[in-house]
Amino acid sequence: MIEKKDNQKNKKSILPESINQKTLFMRSKFQLAFLGLLVITFAACSEKAAEAKPVDMAKLKTDIQAMENAYAAGEAAKDANAVAAYYAEDAVSYPRGREPQVGMAAIKAGIAKNIAEDTTGNKNVYKVVDLFAEGNMVVEIGSWNRSNAAGVAVDSGHYLSYFQNRNGKYVCVRDMSVTSTPPKPAK
Repeated sequence: MIEKKDNQKNKKSILPESINQKTLFMRSKFQLAFLGLLVITFAACSEKAAEAKPVDMAKLKTDIQAMENAYAAGEAAKDANAVAAYYAEDAVSYPRGREPQVGMAAIKAGIAKNIAEDTTGNKNVYKVVDLFAEGNMVVEIGSWNRSNAAGVAVDSGHYLSYFQNRNGKYVCVRDMSVTSTPPKPAK
């Protein structure tokens, strides 16, 4: 080894003759870049492993159907709070024939109005037809049937509900419903 003087700071450094400062700088840049690439690779792999967690679709279908059953039971009991428990605080509902209801207060008010105005004794049944799940989100396609007090079908249709898992519980964030019954002719 030989002793060299650094002219800028008057410091001495001891380097092997075959290595100069430029070579050391390039090596450390390469090592730093390699280390960064390695960290990014491991982070990406661990994220994909977390995303790839399988969803138990049978359990999820049972859980969502239970939510639909509770919704129908709340309607039958004329309990707006029980029906509204289906929704997130920031949900938006697109009911048939009406303007969108934005937020829990508006949704609950719409439910309460429907309950207060219902004198027919009709009962609704909601059924999960298909589910699509990824991460903390679930999209449900369902069917609904309305029967009168005698059990005769008076209306039916389909709905789409978008759920998010918030604090370990699925809540509906968006929903929309349509009827399959043709409109009655105007008189």
